[in-house]
Amino acid sequence: MAEIQPLKGIRYTPKSGTDIGPRLAPPYDVLSDADKRALLQRDPANFVKIDLPHTPPKFAGPPEAYAAAKTTLDEWLKSGIMKQDAQPAIYVYHQAYTHAGRKYLRKKFFVRLRLEEFGKGSVYPHEHTFGGPKEDRLLLTQATACNLSPIFGLFEDPSNAVSALLDRAIASLSPILTGDAEGVSNTVWAVTDSATIAAVQAAMRDKAIYIADGHHRYGTGLNYRARLQEKGGPLAADHPANYVLCVCCPMSDAGLLILPTHRVMPGLSITETALIGDSNIQVAPLNAPSADAALEAVVAMGPQAFVFVRADGKMFSVKPRDAAVLDSLEPNHSAAWRRLALAFLHAYVIDRVLTPKVCAGKPPEIHYVKNVAEAVGEAKDTKGCVFLMQPNTMEELRQVCLAGDLMPQKSTFFFPKLASGLVVNPLA
Repeated sequence: MAEIQPLKGIRYTPKSGTDIGPRLAPPYDVLSDADKRALLQRDPANFVKIDLPHTPPKFAGPPEAYAAAKTTLDEWLKSGIMKQDAQPAIYVYHQAYTHAGRKYLRKKFFVRLRLEEFGKGSVYPHEHTFGGPKEDRLLLTQATACNLSPIFGLFEDPSNAVSALLDRAIASLSPILTGDAEGVSNTVWAVTDSATIAAVQAAMRDKAIYIADGHHRYGTGLNYRARLQEKGGPLAADHPANYVLCVCCPMSDAGLLILPTHRVMPGLSITETALIGDSNIQVAPLNAPSADAALEAVVAMGPQAFVFVRADGKMFSVKPRDAAVLDSLEPNHSAAWRRLALAFLHAYVIDRVLTPKVCAGKPPEIHYVKNVAEAVGEAKDTKGCVFLMQPNTMEELRQVCLAGDLMPQKSTFFFPKLASGLVVNPLA
């Protein structure tokens, strides 16, 4: 099902040892122009110089921006700032980090993943994509003939057999790259042993890949391949453009966290009575000492429960009286989608209660905030309200994807983000 291949990666040549921390960057789509300037001030050869030639990346930039990215990449390869490895490798990638006072290690690996059209193979999206960002990425891919940053793909491996194969392989190897970025320690090894590579390929052959992050990059890979075929006809089966750079991670990995994104409605000063008045909504006061504690409390109320916080800080649990409330209202969505807490919030509470009955038919403004304290603080400062969500589970994501459906917007925040600038995949 999933065909993976090793690659001769393009990567930084460390100034000394293995550390390239100052040259790593967060994913391009979370950066502003000010962020870009700060990264380049830290190191003029920071990866952001080629990965984010135009801001914001939501739209296509001028041609000269992408040409400059190509020129920079060529100059870095010529001067030795970057190099291409001579042997194809699977690049094992570990991230060590701390969240909520607990230490985690997330184990993954870079490979090339054969492109498949969505719905026609074993690669599954989980969210919608938009044209503007894909146009920006396509222009950059055409200019550099590279996948500069990877997609993040998840696969099922309950026994972590693939990770065990790679753990054994790197036990006798030294890292080729290390670097701390945004409080996360990143380490990369190059596995070139042909027997290990073949074993990993065989183990992955029956796996489906669920895209966690990088939907625009995957779509760009499809578009880039299509443009080449339009110009020169069908590509050879082993042509590099038939693949996309992918970081693969087992769903069962102990370091894989999905965090929620909360919904702030600034200026919408409503009380619980707006919700209590609907017969399909069950509302109860929460006497928790904090918003974080309130979120912990609703976990016991089931996966569809969430927290409503008024502008004055009073908190309430919210859940459907009937778990199947959306079955007749959203027949075009899958059963798995209709059981999501976010589906109930958006398709029922917001669309069918707040919008028509409180907001005079105009959908309320929604801000998506990851941090609980910041979300509650924004609701208070703007005299609005906030809905605090439980994290979606890996199984919820899997079931929605397998049903051919897509998760609601901003459903999953995979923490931490992948660092950009570790491995580049040449397409020429």
